[in-house]
Formats: sequence, structure tokens, C-alpha cells
Amino acid sequence: MEKTDNYSLRNVFGRGMAIAAPMMIQNGITNAVGLVDNVMVGSLGTEAITAVSIVGQLIFVFNLGIFGGLSGPGIYGAQYYGQKNLEGFRNTVRMKHWIGLAVLIAGMLTFVFGGEFLINLYLKGESKDIDPALTVEIAKQYLNIMLWGLPPFVVTQVFAGSLRETGSAVKPMIAGVVSVFADIIGNWLLIYGNLGFPKMEARGAALATVIARFAELAVIIVLMYAGRKKHEFLNGLYRKLTIPKEIAGNLIRKSLPIFLNELMWAAGTALLTQIYSHKGIEIVAGLNISNALCNLLNVVFVSLGSAVGIIVGQSLGASEYKRAKKEAFALMWFTGGVSALLTVILVALSGVFPNAYDTTAQVKEYAKQFIVVTALFFPVQGFLNALYFTLRSGGKTLVTFLFDSVYSWVISIPVAALLCTFTDIPVLGAYAIVQALDLIKVAIGVVLINKGVWVSNIVESK
Repeated sequence: MEKTDNYSLRNVFGRGMAIAAPMMIQNGITNAVGLVDNVMVGSLGTEAITAVSIVGQLIFVFNLGIFGGLSGPGIYGAQYYGQKNLEGFRNTVRMKHWIGLAVLIAGMLTFVFGGEFLINLYLKGESKDIDPALTVEIAKQYLNIMLWGLPPFVVTQVFAGSLRETGSAVKPMIAGVVSVFADIIGNWLLIYGNLGFPKMEARGAALATVIARFAELAVIIVLMYAGRKKHEFLNGLYRKLTIPKEIAGNLIRKSLPIFLNELMWAAGTALLTQIYSHKGIEIVAGLNISNALCNLLNVVFVSLGSAVGIIVGQSLGASEYKRAKKEAFALMWFTGGVSALLTVILVALSGVFPNAYDTTAQVKEYAKQFIVVTALFFPVQGFLNALYFTLRSGGKTLVTFLFDSVYSWVISIPVAALLCTFTDIPVLGAYAIVQALDLIKVAIGVVLINKGVWVSNIVESK
């Protein structure tokens, strides 16, 4: 046993990076394209920046709803794969199809019938430089096109997540890279009307994204089935779409808290932006610029967190509990340390990056300040992300639900609302205070990890 433990300690960072690096590359390139999109749209004026930012917040909620819905089966998938139970793994993939379809239908109905109402929620503040009516019109046009990209996005997430749970992260990365290039070329052609294409401005950015989503799906399907000898779970995957009642019940019980957590967390993040916007509509544009840069770098700790869940989940599925604990602690501290390095990079770029946008001086100043504050709390967010995935790897989804989204709705959101509604504190002060509240979550998370409440094998035969 001692030999296994030493092996785990020597190789945990290598294993983590082997899974996380392809995700970092894929998500990093994707976010880099998102940043390019942002700058390209930013050249169209402040109304376009604000409109795309608002729709981006709404799509973000949907994306995390999909992520949460698929994560429950993903926990089982990692453990089944560690147990070498292929039929169990197939059942998790089948369940992902059904969950993805349900969330897709709910999201489409919400955006079709409630999109304009949701957009207007972000335009309650006052501004002398932004035309609210024009912003709403651009946002509606952008959203209506973006809806066509949701179905391929859902199917891609089903397959990409399943491949990663087997330790195969390169193929989703390749598909993501193809998607990125499709998006860049589409943006250049359709936003500005180059090479005889129509000049569609913000609508062109949306259409380019939709085309890129379909390209990504096509590539991942081709690569996956071309290597079906390696991916044995594909054999017989679609012979049936039903899942045994007991297994389906377990998957749903684990999935529901994660789905609600991701949905509520994303909705809470969107609501926080809406709350901050009461201090001025320009704040929405400033946050959008800040997020475009910060999201480019936070893929590092997000990818490392996903690697924590997969590596620790596989060890738990194999009932190697001592090894799982050592892997979890090593990767948590590693993630926090890497995030501290990212802080230095962000602060260095904070005074330069906002100047790439054709917007007001006030928006640029907001963006600079938001970048600095976000950067200072990057180590906290990195450590928290690893804590979250460690707790989730053992199936403690209710604990993570309380730890993550419930905390946001009970603590962070009310504090932000009080500060922005009933005090004269500047928006940057309110933003910093809300970010600092996550230090309480770190303390709670460390206690839970040390107690070992997450250590369990949820696929072990009774």
C-alpha cells in the first residue's frame, strides 16, 4: 500500500496536468476568441458592448445549467470508469442525453418568451451616454441568432464530458480549436462584411458563434467514432436509450443538486451584475470588458478543478481512499499557487487592455478597476474551485449545493443589494466586499475537506 501512496504523490501533478492541460488549451483558445469577439464588437460602440454583455450573461446561465445537469452523471461516470464498469458508464452517457434535452427545451422556451423581459432588467440604471432602446434592439437580434447554437452546444458537452471522464481530453480540445478558428473567420467576414459578405455587426458575431458550434460538434463526433476501438463505451451505446430504474434514480438524485447549484450560481452571478448596474448602465459594459480578460486566465484553475474531480473520482471508484485524499490536498494547494501567479499577470494588463475598446473613458476606468479587484481574489477563487470539485467527486452534491449557490443567494447577493441600494458606497467598494465574502467559504470548505465527508465510493456493489 505504501508503494501506491508514494506513486500517487510523485505523479499527481503530472496526471492532473495531463487532463487539465488540454482543457486549458481548448478553453483558453475559446476564451481568447471570446475576447477577440468582445474587442471586435467593442469597435461598434458602447450600446453593442452592453447588448452583447447582457445576452452573454443570459447564455452563461444556460451553459452552467447544462454543465450542472451533466455533472451528476459525470461523477458516476468517472467512478464507473475507474471501476472498469463499461455498462455503468454507458448508462451515465444515456442519462446525459435525456438531461441535456430537458434543459435545452426549458432554456429555449425561457429565451423565446422571456428574453426581452430579462434584457430590460439590466437597463434600470441611468446613463447619459448609452441609448437604452438601441441597446435592447441589438440585444434581441443577437439573442435570436444565438439560440440556434444551443442544440449543438448541448450535444457537444455530452460527448466532451464523457471523453474527459475516461481521461481522453485531447479530442474535445481539437474540436474546440476547430471551433475557435471557425469563429474567428466568421467574425471577420460577418461583423465587418469582408470579402463581399453582408455587414451584420453584432448579428454577425452571433451567426459566427452558431457556425462554430456546429463545426465543433461535427469534429468531436468524427474523432470519437474514428477511435471507437479505444472508446469501448460507444459499442452498444444506442442499442437502448432507457436506463435501469435504480441507476436512473441514483443519477437523478445526484444530478439535481448539482444542476440547481450551477443554475442558481449562474443566475446569482447574472443578478449581481444587474444589482451593480443600478449604479449606472456603464457598469455593465465595464464588467463585460473585465470579464473578457479575466475569463481568459481563469480557465487555468477551472481546468485544474475539473482534473481534481476526475482524478479523485477515479481513485474513489477504485476504493483507494488514502490515495484520493493525498491527491485532493496536493491538487488544491497547487491550484491556489498557480492562481496567485495569474494575479500578477492580470494586474499588469489592467491599465492596457480596456484601451482596445471604442467606448467612454468612464467605462474604461470601470473595466480597469474591476480587473484589479478580480485579480486580487484569483487565489481565493482557484482554491475554492478545487475544494468544490473535491467535495463533489465523492457524490456529496447536496453539500456542494449548500456550500456554493445557497451561500451566494443567502450571503453574497443580499449584501450586494444592500450596499448598492441603501448606501452611497462606490460600486467598486461593493464589488470588493462581495468578493471578500468568499473567504468565509474557504474556511468552511477546508473544515469539510479535513473531516473527510467527501470520501465515498458511490458505485461500489452493495
